[in-house]
Order: sequence, then C-alpha cells, then structure tokens
Amino acid sequence: MTDRGRLLVVDDDHELRETIREYFEFCGFTVYAVADGEGMRKVLAQSPIDIVLMDVNLPGEDGLTLTRELRASHDVGIVMLTAAGQTVDRIVGLEVGADDYVVKPFDPREILARVKSVLRRVRERPAAPKAAAEVKPEMIRMGTCTLDLAAHQLYDQHGGRLLLTAMEFDLLKAFALNPDRVLSRSYLLEVAHRPDADVFDRSVDLRVARVRRKIEADSKKPQVLKTVHGAGYMFVSSSQK
Repeated sequence: MTDRGRLLVVDDDHELRETIREYFEFCGFTVYAVADGEGMRKVLAQSPIDIVLMDVNLPGEDGLTLTRELRASHDVGIVMLTAAGQTVDRIVGLEVGADDYVVKPFDPREILARVKSVLRRVRERPAAPKAAAEVKPEMIRMGTCTLDLAAHQLYDQHGGRLLLTAMEFDLLKAFALNPDRVLSRSYLLEVAHRPDADVFDRSVDLRVARVRRKIEADSKKPQVLKTVHGAGYMFVSSSQK
C-alpha cells in the first residue's frame, strides 16, 4: 500500500496508542507511537515526520509544552488530543501552534479526516530557507511601515501604531516570513483566519486590499504586496527592489 504520510502519536495511554497505530497503518500511514516527550525526540531525531498527534494531559512534560517545542523546531502538522470539556486546553493548544484538535473519546475516522486536512495544508506550506529560520528577525520592513512580529504591531514611518485586526496581522506575518515567494490564496486562507470566522473565496483579496492601504505608498499601484495572476500574492522585500 502507498505510504500516505508519517504519523507520530504521543500519548501515555498504551491501548489508545496501539488502536491509533493499527488504524492508521491499515489506512496506509507509517506510524510511530511513544508515551512521552523523550520518546518523541528520539523518533524526530531518527525519522522525518509529517503529523504529530499530541495528547494534552501527559505526565511530566505536558502536551502544550511539547507542542510549543515542536512548533519552534520542526515544520510538522500538529493535532491535539484533548479531554471532553477542556475548552481552555484546546484554545491554548491552538495558540501555542497546534493546527487542529480532536476531543476524546473520538471515532478514528474523525482523526483520519483531521489528519488528512492538516497534512494537505502542511504539504502546501512554502519551505522556509535555512538562513531565514536561523535569523528569525522580529522587525520587518514592509513598504512605508514596520511589522513587529513579537509585539503583533504595525508602525508607520513616523513610529505611530496602526490598528490591525488579528487576521490582518496573521496575513502580514505570513508574507513577512516568506519574502519574495508567491503564496497561494488557499494557503493564505488557512493561516489568516480564525476557526469561528465566516470564510469565503475572496476574503483573502479583501484583506490584502485593506493591508495594502496601510503599507503601500500608493495602494492602487502596489509595489510591496504584488498580485501574481493565477497564483496568488507575493511580498517584495527591500532586498529585491
């Protein structure tokens, strides 16, 4: 059977780990299953992984701590496994970098659907160059403005703070971390919307138009966020001008 992806399960419940392993191996995935953070690190050091299924309530290092560590060092999809009623865990999980979550108890078919969705998004992500990953600049010059990634703020040329919605910041951050690369509308839609927001095909275009009015010298003739017809948008960094 064709390998559909490489899955790492991190959960201290042996029976649950084996149930997930058997189901996903039957569905064509390569599956690794460990009980804690130490096991997770050993697998990641030896094998490339596409998706991590992470239990929140692990003994020792909890799932939220491990998710934060994963997001800082590995480009993998992360699906949290949370207990019913633990809304705070689900919210915090998404905030620290999880792509999605599944509530226990669950039907294996639900996890499969979530994993397929996250895997599709992971494979569409532009690969970041190693140099960019090492530098991690906090202040990004974008047209007439400066984006502060750490403070989630946008400043004009005089240092004044410009109002940004959370989704507008996410959009600018996606461009800032992928300079001089074409980002598709589908990718931008994934990284720049909230789970409870109404989403429609042209919403990305509307957001781009809004942020252009803030960062472009002339939003009608954009030189910073350029449209690449039939492909998406590209942030033209100062090094390319």
